[in-house]
Amino acid sequence: MIKEQAIFEAGMEIMRRAAIDIPEDYRSGIKAMAEVEANELSRFVLLSMIENWEAAEEDRRAMCADTGLPRYFVKIGNEAGIEGGPVALERALRQATADATHEIPLRPNRVHPLTRQDNNNNVGLNAPEIEYSFEPDADWVEVTTVHKGGLFGSDYRMLFPGDGIGGIKRFFLDVMYEFGRRGLACQPAIVGIGLGGSKDISMTLGKQAACLRVVGDRNPDPEIAALEEEFKEVGNNIGMGPMGFVGSSMVVDCHIEAGYTHTGGMPMSVHTFCLSSRRATARIMADGAVEYCSDPKWFTPYMRREGIEWTGTATDTAATG
Repeated sequence: MIKEQAIFEAGMEIMRRAAIDIPEDYRSGIKAMAEVEANELSRFVLLSMIENWEAAEEDRRAMCADTGLPRYFVKIGNEAGIEGGPVALERALRQATADATHEIPLRPNRVHPLTRQDNNNNVGLNAPEIEYSFEPDADWVEVTTVHKGGLFGSDYRMLFPGDGIGGIKRFFLDVMYEFGRRGLACQPAIVGIGLGGSKDISMTLGKQAACLRVVGDRNPDPEIAALEEEFKEVGNNIGMGPMGFVGSSMVVDCHIEAGYTHTGGMPMSVHTFCLSSRRATARIMADGAVEYCSDPKWFTPYMRREGIEWTGTATDTAATG
């Protein structure tokens, strides 16, 4: 049985790690960009980012003054037992958010949309968000926190089947150009794209693709993986570099997630994480042991299944009736 206190303590630790420690996959991606960036000013910005992260780690302070909107992604093993159930889990994570806001500290960004009431702890109505997924043959609970900015860096369009791959590429290019030109994203960034699903699922898939997959990861669908590679190259050849300066460092990586959609449409969303790629994960075992990492491995074969029954792979479960 997983204790509520263990969830709270793990929540506190991943909040601290996400705010302060840049994941190694993203850090390596930025270092690789700095090595090939030809524009002197853009290269200076990239190197300054790395220096800032190192200073934050040394001082154990948040790496960015805007610590974003903390949120959680929870994966629950099918055989996991939680003391107090899901209500206790959510109570523990809300408490961890409030306590971490003051102890790390984080900027209290959450306010009521109309009254602008600020509880000074990043907790409030529908905040922090908690999204769930499940995993067969597991008795652990995995909690990932992501600190993502909540102002810009997202766009959506309802495309149609006749738009085809060309329409998908045009929308991606339009969005990336406008993000850079108008300062609507903190780049270079991991870009996530949601294709298909309903409107809300398209947005969800795109945000999860940006925040929960690591640099270098590829979608198991070869056609989607090829599109990820192409979009990364296209994004870095628009002529924009970090923070909108001239350069070739706009997209650290591109991740695409897809969902079956209405036959008459093709919803598409585009999201950028930010130059503070803030995520951390804790796997809490039934015996109380905790494993920490920066790769959520959120999109498991089970999550990408297509059919009704689960038999152990994502490709042999087509619907049969």
